[in-house]
Amino acid sequence: MKTTVIAVDGYASTGKSTLSKRLASELNFTYIDTGYMYRVVSYFALNNNLITNGVILEDQLEVALAKTNFTWSENSESKQMMFNGRVYGDEIRTLEISTWVSRIAQLGFVREHLVNQQRILSQLGSVVMDGRDIGTVVFANADYKFFLTADPKVRAQRRYDELQGKGEDVRFDEILKNVVDRDHQDSTRAISPLKKAADAIEIDTTLFSVEEVFQKMVSTIKSS
Repeated sequence: MKTTVIAVDGYASTGKSTLSKRLASELNFTYIDTGYMYRVVSYFALNNNLITNGVILEDQLEVALAKTNFTWSENSESKQMMFNGRVYGDEIRTLEISTWVSRIAQLGFVREHLVNQQRILSQLGSVVMDGRDIGTVVFANADYKFFLTADPKVRAQRRYDELQGKGEDVRFDEILKNVVDRDHQDSTRAISPLKKAADAIEIDTTLFSVEEVFQKMVSTIKSS
């Protein structure tokens, strides 16, 4: 059976997850949220004392992470990704996790473990996968590749509104700094840096609604 891989890469808060979920639903594909995976590992490290005094205990984290895995849990309504048998939610979407996730993602053993997990999770069939290195590393031969960008201030405002809506006490300047810092860390890391694949279609989401970007992506896929 022919399977299709759609890679959606780009900067933080450009709409990758929302758009990828909609694409997967529209096409009846499986959605794989790699950002969720890196956030879960960051949460795992923080809550298992593998980050102390602002330092990641890399050797200990590597040993602990090797004993973990991601799996699918299916219920009557949806397929959910689990980490060691548990589904995570808003607890991994905090500003604290956001400040650690890019540093965690720079670690070679973390990326190696999660890329392997991503490839295992994708074996069910056609997938939409979003992240930062999907079209360049995880699935360099993906059938369709999109790369999303947007002005940092616009992305920070989206993130600020999201966290405020969840009742978090955050400041816009903190969010903007986090967005800029993550951009720098993601783009300059030695292993699998964030960059546009040569054959990816770039979309700047600054001035477009989610619906407009979604329609552009669907049109690109269905017209090929």
